[in-house]
Amino acid sequence: MGDVLAGIHATWEFDTDSVLIRFERGIRTPKLFQSLRERRIPYAALSSVTLTPGKRGTVVLRAVPRAGADPLVEAASGQLKEGCDPYRLVLPAEREVLAEYYADELRALLDPASDESADRFLVAAPEAPMNFKAYDGRASFDGERISFRWSWTGASSAKWKAGDQTFRVSELAGIVWRSPEALDGYLRLVPRAAAPVDHRTGGSLGDLHGPGGSGEADDGTPAGVPAGPPSATADQDPAAVLFGLGYGPVHESLPFAAAVLESVRRTQPAPAGSAPALVNAGRRDPADIAERIHHLGELHQAGLVTDAEYSAKKAQLLAEL
Repeated sequence: MGDVLAGIHATWEFDTDSVLIRFERGIRTPKLFQSLRERRIPYAALSSVTLTPGKRGTVVLRAVPRAGADPLVEAASGQLKEGCDPYRLVLPAEREVLAEYYADELRALLDPASDESADRFLVAAPEAPMNFKAYDGRASFDGERISFRWSWTGASSAKWKAGDQTFRVSELAGIVWRSPEALDGYLRLVPRAAAPVDHRTGGSLGDLHGPGGSGEADDGTPAGVPAGPPSATADQDPAAVLFGLGYGPVHESLPFAAAVLESVRRTQPAPAGSAPALVNAGRRDPADIAERIHHLGELHQAGLVTDAEYSAKKAQLLAEL
């Protein structure tokens, strides 16, 4: 199309086969957008386009990504707040007609298979090297290895006993990112020899991202990891770092998780027919959904979210079952 559509916090530049999203660097711009700077989204990575009324005299143009097309979205697994969704463009209401025009143009460019899950990532991940400070240590990624260096003020005795950790991407089956905006946020690496873990207890496949096999050593310890069994909680697992107030914020830990996930996917492509068992395809643990709806209800009762926001988010969560 060759056109530019400028909105609040971002500008969309339309090309023949993709849209380049450039994020602003202002004080009011979400930190995640500032961290991402810009992203090129192939039209083949989109499943649909919507235009809805926004808040305070705005409209929202949203390009909906295909499942499995974007490592950032896959890593986030539905945990991003609406205002931090990089696929939303907020515009003044008086530009609704123009927004509708671009929405129609985008819909006409969607891939015929847009309603199907992508078999590979179509959107580039943030680039390494990357690092961030977690509550119990520091995480770094150089493109091939992920390292955890424990902090004496926050790391558990189990992690101190195991020592600082380094994982090769080729040794991993996937990652689990639980938002630092949750009470028990963390980033967990899942070794190929370890059983997939639930984001709370270490028991579910639902939140494991990435290809690869699963299994355990005879003694229940992941191969190559001097740690306890894969059911260990994140504070006891040397393959995980904890988040907390000011530690592992979304704009640092999520791009990190997406970069690791993309490298795992690229290094260990999933064999045909094995992906449904190990890759999150949009479905989550029902217990997790119930917990998040309960928390959403508490926020609604406290007046922190509106009736419309509550209804929309609840419907989104139920759709993930």
